[in-house]
Amino acid sequence: MPRWRALFSQYLRWSSTVTQALVLSVITFCIVLPLCCHQVLYSYFFIRSMYLDSMSEEVLRESLNRGQDSLRFWQSASTAAAASSRFNDIARHPELLVTVVTARRNEGRDFHYLLQVMRQLSRIVGGCGDRRCAEVLVCDVESSPQENQDAKLLEAHFRVIRRSPEEQETNRERINTFEREKRDYVFCLRKGWQLVKPKNMVVLEDDALPREDFFTVIKDLLSRRFALHTLYVKLYHPERLQRYWNPEPYRILEWVGLGLVGATALLLTFPYWNPCSFSFTLSVGHLLFFTLYFMAAAELLGRHYLLEVRRLSPQLYAVSPATECCTPAMLYPGNASLRVANYLDGSFCIKGNAKDMVLYHMARTIPGERSHSVEPNLISHIGAYSSVRANPSRPKLL
Repeated sequence: MPRWRALFSQYLRWSSTVTQALVLSVITFCIVLPLCCHQVLYSYFFIRSMYLDSMSEEVLRESLNRGQDSLRFWQSASTAAAASSRFNDIARHPELLVTVVTARRNEGRDFHYLLQVMRQLSRIVGGCGDRRCAEVLVCDVESSPQENQDAKLLEAHFRVIRRSPEEQETNRERINTFEREKRDYVFCLRKGWQLVKPKNMVVLEDDALPREDFFTVIKDLLSRRFALHTLYVKLYHPERLQRYWNPEPYRILEWVGLGLVGATALLLTFPYWNPCSFSFTLSVGHLLFFTLYFMAAAELLGRHYLLEVRRLSPQLYAVSPATECCTPAMLYPGNASLRVANYLDGSFCIKGNAKDMVLYHMARTIPGERSHSVEPNLISHIGAYSSVRANPSRPKLL
């Protein structure tokens, strides 16, 4: 018998663990996962050419309908009276202040992102018992002669703060978009603090839609020891950037840990339940194979979907070192909002060095400062149309 045939018969019979590992890998990664995940947005198997356009249109349609519903909600006379009595009067020194930063949108006006966010906040802010979960105000940073109509509508229901006419005139100097966005953010940070001096502050951009457990998780975060020693906690990171294959070291450790736990659990199960008659045992080689198997499966499926399991309880939300990108939802414990305002004031923002990058580098370079992110996200980023950047004719999810 030729040597190659002897090797073939030795290693590729079903009783061989090499054969079993090969068959299991082919079935999992070439058949099962592609069939299950080809319509899963953040999976590696997602077929963009077939599904991205239709899924993007569906999300835009849902957001438009939600925006129109929110417009009718805030325009109704009965809702106006109820909301006005609840939110116009802001208590001093609240445990938590939520400041929503907004500006007029030239594109996507019919989506009424601000109205969507404020409707959601008005609904969930009462879920903390006798006292509402937070005080809420709107910070309208529109500096053009045209009014922010959504913020104008909300004046009957919420406290809306704006720059004085003199401040608006000063703010109209010609500066780049990123520096203007930073200055608007600093204005809202300082104005919110001066107005009520809250114990803690959350700043939301007007397209950051809070999830149902938003206040429950924030309350739990503030009760943890790390909150006393952090400059900020990011409450959102783009889903497409949440993968394991990432420069963030803690994710690599999480990834390896997930693989080891999955591999160990499976190998310990085989002596009691093994319908396919696998020959795997709790040996180093088999443990290594299944660790890599589970790691590959988790990455290809999408870490974003595995993180959703943590929503079972506020205590399961993970806190890790902050990532660079994006500031649509930020928690500033204690008086950290004032320190952030001062840090931002000391930097000039340009493309490639926007306020999120400035904050990230400040937290990493200033002695004693730390920054964190929470996972999974506490908000949904619904802003398909930006108020400060160029927009495509039809935005896409990816």
